[in-house]
Amino acid sequence: MIVVGLGGLLKDAACAVLKEGELAAAVEQQKVAPRHLRGGLPQEAIRAALDAAGVRPEQVQAVALARPLGEGHAARHIHLELRREFPQARVASVDHHRAHAASAYYASPFDRATVVAVDNAGDFRCGSRWRAEGNELRLEAELSFPDSLGDLYSRVTELLGFRPSMDEHKVQWLSASGEPKYAHVFREILRREGAGFRADQSWFDMDRREAGGFGARFYQALGLPEGSPVPEEMKPDLAASVQAAVEQMVMEFAGEGGNLCLAGGLGLNALLVAALERSGRWENVFVQPAAGNAGTAIGAAYSAWYHERPEAARAPLRTLCLGPEFSAEQIKRVLENCKLRFRYLPTREELLEAAVDQLRQDRIVAWMQGRMEFGPRALGNRSILASPLDPYSTENLNVYIKHREGFRKFAASVPEEAAGEYFETGPNARFLATVGRVKEKHRKTFEAAVLGPGWVRVHIVSKEENPLFHRLLEEWGRKTGLPVLYNTSFNLFGDPLVCTPRDAVRSFYSSGIDAMVVGHFLLEK
Repeated sequence: MIVVGLGGLLKDAACAVLKEGELAAAVEQQKVAPRHLRGGLPQEAIRAALDAAGVRPEQVQAVALARPLGEGHAARHIHLELRREFPQARVASVDHHRAHAASAYYASPFDRATVVAVDNAGDFRCGSRWRAEGNELRLEAELSFPDSLGDLYSRVTELLGFRPSMDEHKVQWLSASGEPKYAHVFREILRREGAGFRADQSWFDMDRREAGGFGARFYQALGLPEGSPVPEEMKPDLAASVQAAVEQMVMEFAGEGGNLCLAGGLGLNALLVAALERSGRWENVFVQPAAGNAGTAIGAAYSAWYHERPEAARAPLRTLCLGPEFSAEQIKRVLENCKLRFRYLPTREELLEAAVDQLRQDRIVAWMQGRMEFGPRALGNRSILASPLDPYSTENLNVYIKHREGFRKFAASVPEEAAGEYFETGPNARFLATVGRVKEKHRKTFEAAVLGPGWVRVHIVSKEENPLFHRLLEEWGRKTGLPVLYNTSFNLFGDPLVCTPRDAVRSFYSSGIDAMVVGHFLLEK
């Protein structure tokens, strides 16, 4: 049975395809469509996901839509479109938070768990807790807007001068350099009540449309004149304070014991995931790595599959490399069309040798191989790579390529077999969904990637999941003695992860990247 799931139609639309319960493809609309085509039904993502899965529309037997806002006129219109697109399929809707929960639990390796979804406000709810056993999900508690952890985090994002609902990840990384001096203030704003929280509206000014809408009481608690900008030196501490408060509140909402699964927009917060992992409250923690609205496409597909096959065996998530890939001929055609000079590397050994040689010269290398990743993180198929042995690599990446703040550090990719020598981290590092610690004897080596008190973004690479990238790390280690490369997403400021060879060429020649390996082709500047 083939099932298509659609999610994030109001924000971060995506399509996922299941074949007999196994995730065969997943693609976000923003990565495959021009900006003006990123609203409404994600037609381009649907086509790309079907192509990646090797499926024709008439083969699809069920379509599940993670509905954002109930069953109004717009939803009925979308249902009609889907029935035309998939003539043989049953079309159904899945509650937004159930889709979040399903995306986490059914992708996990557990057969019993507490499942928590926390976000800003999907279908006017902003949190839910579920009891999962076998193939069943049962709702235990939920939070309704405006009593929202995600909304509070977004308000602080705007207060600190960033874009709400877009730049929350910046607040997360900024928090690593601050102290939670004001965490008690945020705990006062969202007080514990029953199974959830209640937002005290006296902390806000409903007439203030900027800076998070905080009111006089809030500014007074911070010792600032009402409505004044937050001083630069105060921002890290405010970021650390909301981060610490939200971490504690998620733990309280989730409870403790057994296995925990996490999804929703706050599930993208790697420091939150790390706090859950190290808290000792659960035996195991799993976060759905594409935890935001796009991930509800996966959850909707899973929900439809287990509704149709309630006794089906589980098939946990094995990889996020679920998008389009391109043949050597397709790549060559683009390079020639752009009149570029390139070198073809016919064997895998030559390909790896050329990439390692570039990195040993302290050159920054764009690496595009295989299927595009689903979600916001590069996992070795659409990556920009640099040597940790180069003292200027992170500065060059931040200043001349990514054009971003210095407090935003890069991931360290390491083969699974070697990870324990350098880092302490948990299983969610497989998808770059958490942070780990650098072991003290290697602290100097990775100094440029360290966040606050020894944290580092660790990406553990397994031979089974990504054999080519694993080989690259091994070859790099064999030549240098350090099987670790810095890894950041292959995209430029404000753009999504590159998908096609043409995307890669545009980003390569619009940036300070020194060389690019796309498939078996090497381009140099």
